[in-house]
Amino acid sequence: MRAPYDPRGLNPAGFAGANQRSILLLLIEDDQGDAILVEELIDDAGADITVDWAPSIAVAEEKLSVRRPDCVLLDLNLPDANGISAVDRVTKLDATLPIVVLTGLNDEHFGMSAMASGAQDYLVKGHVEPETLHRSLLYAIERKRAELTAVDLHTTQARAQENARLERGLLPLPLLDDDPGVEIVTQYRPSRENALLGGDFYDVVQTPDGTVHVMVGDVAGHGPDEAALGAALRIAWRAFTFAGLRGNERMRRLEQILRAERAGAGIFATVLSVALWPDSRGFTAVRAGHPGMLIHGPGTVEWSEPEPGPALGLGAQQWPQNEMELPEGHGLVLLTDGLFEGYSGVGNERLGEDGLLELARSLATLPGPEFVKTLIEGAETRAQSHGGISDDIAVLRVERTR
Repeated sequence: MRAPYDPRGLNPAGFAGANQRSILLLLIEDDQGDAILVEELIDDAGADITVDWAPSIAVAEEKLSVRRPDCVLLDLNLPDANGISAVDRVTKLDATLPIVVLTGLNDEHFGMSAMASGAQDYLVKGHVEPETLHRSLLYAIERKRAELTAVDLHTTQARAQENARLERGLLPLPLLDDDPGVEIVTQYRPSRENALLGGDFYDVVQTPDGTVHVMVGDVAGHGPDEAALGAALRIAWRAFTFAGLRGNERMRRLEQILRAERAGAGIFATVLSVALWPDSRGFTAVRAGHPGMLIHGPGTVEWSEPEPGPALGLGAQQWPQNEMELPEGHGLVLLTDGLFEGYSGVGNERLGEDGLLELARSLATLPGPEFVKTLIEGAETRAQSHGGISDDIAVLRVERTR
């Protein structure tokens, strides 16, 4: 069976490349004499072109449902379509089909109108030479390929711009004093599977009293709706923090934002919010359904799970306030579950929290920035045998410098 033509696979050999392969032509022409003439012109051109004849649009539709041609040669005067409407009907059947229209001598203006409506070229009956017909068909095929490639490129660029805007909303620069007293390391690795943006987000701000507030979160699911919701939650968290909301009051407001902005009732988000007190080793952690965190010190790494509360979006009103202490020279490493939900490199086992801790301990002697970078790379390497990490990864490390 002949392989179907892929209109998006632009031949790198260009026009000459198209000339070297066979072409299936769907001729839509109600006059059998004109149809025979077209076949004779193709024979005279010596081209490798197979003609499939349809006397009407209705018959052409049946043929298109069975096999897709490389090009359509379309008469503009048919029993069931006339003029530009014939082009419109073929385009509606398959918008990726290259079309060359056939016009009468007195209807040349219809050829120009047809090109404006989506056809790639036109020929005037009675004024077509074999080589002219052959080249017109090849030109139409290559021009349609170029059009489709341009559309794909534009779509890709638009999606990249949309993702960049969403990522700026999800992943802002830390807003800190000139001498904040902390070192911040952030890393974000998007999973571009199916070109969809995930809902991982984080933020770091310092309030006038010197407290450094750090947050990481994750909206369940992938796509622009989830990313937009993550950006809304991140911006709201920053605004509520500067407005003086803390603990349960801030979480309840975030719960309201999520329920108002989410695209569906089943969508939820997890959040871990930490506040490092000024002039102290103490900090407060509020955990809404989010994974725990790593505590990374000189040559040591421990897994910490502050007492959790429910994820946002489940109707909760209370979340435990965990008061903890960060040893000198240690950093908190907040992360999203994409870091440990990938495969471990052993069969179908997931890395998991235990595997992540083992990996982190093997890197414990690295300084903060290198530790974060190598930790992510290690998780990605372990998942390579299964196609790599399939979820976005956000990691944020914060350490006091005084």
